[in-house]
Amino acid sequence: MHDGLKKRSFSAVELVEAHISAVENEKLNAFITKTPEIAMKAAKAADEHFSRQKDDLISPLIGIPVGIKDLFCTKGIKTTACSKMLENFVPTYESTVSDLLLKSGAAMLGKLNMDEFAMGSANTNSYFGPVENVWIRKSDGEKVVPGGSSGGSAASVAGFLCAGALGSDTGGSVRQPAAYCGVVGIKPTYGRCSRFGMIAFASSLDQAGVITRSVSDSALMLEVICGYDKKDSISSEKPVPKFSSFINGDVKGKCIGIPKEYRMDGISEEIVHNWERVASYLKENGAEVVDITLPHTKYAIPVYYLICSAETSSNLARYDGVRYGLRVDADTLEEMYSLTRAEGFGKEVKRRILIGAYALSSGHYNEYYEKAQCIRALIRNDFIKAFEKIDYILVPSAPTEAFGLNEKPDPLIMCINDVFTVPASLAGLPAISVPVGLSNEGLPLALQVIGNYYDEAGILNVATSSETSLFVICSTAKACKINCGKNPDITSSLEGGEPSL
Repeated sequence: MHDGLKKRSFSAVELVEAHISAVENEKLNAFITKTPEIAMKAAKAADEHFSRQKDDLISPLIGIPVGIKDLFCTKGIKTTACSKMLENFVPTYESTVSDLLLKSGAAMLGKLNMDEFAMGSANTNSYFGPVENVWIRKSDGEKVVPGGSSGGSAASVAGFLCAGALGSDTGGSVRQPAAYCGVVGIKPTYGRCSRFGMIAFASSLDQAGVITRSVSDSALMLEVICGYDKKDSISSEKPVPKFSSFINGDVKGKCIGIPKEYRMDGISEEIVHNWERVASYLKENGAEVVDITLPHTKYAIPVYYLICSAETSSNLARYDGVRYGLRVDADTLEEMYSLTRAEGFGKEVKRRILIGAYALSSGHYNEYYEKAQCIRALIRNDFIKAFEKIDYILVPSAPTEAFGLNEKPDPLIMCINDVFTVPASLAGLPAISVPVGLSNEGLPLALQVIGNYYDEAGILNVATSSETSLFVICSTAKACKINCGKNPDITSSLEGGEPSL
């Protein structure tokens, strides 16, 4: 799209208008707040820039249509975290990452649906209803979930409603939905992106991320949103390299680790097949592929859910009906608290608050929360020791393909669904999910590349190599007639022609 805008093949206004039309007609329930006027204003400004400035001075995101997960506060625009508790909340300030995105010239089409307060793995916990995946199960034509909690972000990118989307990743909420929707999702090192203005779920795990249709696009978006922010106490002051300049697909001499603990029961045979296929491809292209061990992986799920639930119970204590958000009037203050929280929070949020409050209680703090933090340190040390001998780790993004939208899996099964993404989150490591093929049901399958701290450039490069190993997955894109090829020609698309590679 950027190349097309530079060559004046089409204008930013035409590009954004086409996407606004797609968003208005979308059937995925991906957008819950639409901002066409803001997008058009950015598009007009982009066209002015292209008409008077040299190409090398123009941001690669200027005029590019994007969506923002409804977890990021946007000044003057409703931000709900997809909860009844914040149904009518309008922030008076902008989150740092969305501000950086808008200042780069990106055109914000609106706010994207998500699991309530980012708690879920299917995007079925939203107060505004579930998001649908663009992919459909081949055998019975059933709709499948887009994954969560950034399901709206992943579905909107896969459905060609926007070029890229901002998401958040606490235990895999960027990578898992990207895997289910056949797109690319990256979570940078904890602290690379500011958390300021991002509605808190679990503060020691929350990290902004991006979802796009290619690895190179992810690099461009990540360059924009990373950087030090004095408003975030854990923000890293490490310089942010130009990630896109490191992408060449060369993996010669790199050592790729395959952890034996990830070959667990319940993993799809098709995922294992593609895991082995991509590992072989990397080996054929000069990488060394070795088996490694991450012995404390089996504790990752219980440790994660204890820590995130404990931090949830603390963070969500602020929603009491007093200062902002929903208020249910009652005769006494205590009754007002109780009724407000009972009505404002959904089932999954209440479940995690209860677990967290129990884990933090005076009689159980040492037994649960403190012990979970100790084991978290062991999980982190497993990775640190592994990276003394290897460069990257290759694992699946999810144990199976996306499940049916109408299926009602047990909450415990939903927790286990995060088994491959949670360890990197607990350790604060950068990780990227890349589509690697289709299942027999015609649904996307994906692998994940995990790197050492602050090596986003490296995982992007290995992911690019993995990307070239697969047969290209391209959605039909009937929702939006935008060409998704390397040399886009929007003319035929605007006239009603099908997009093509």
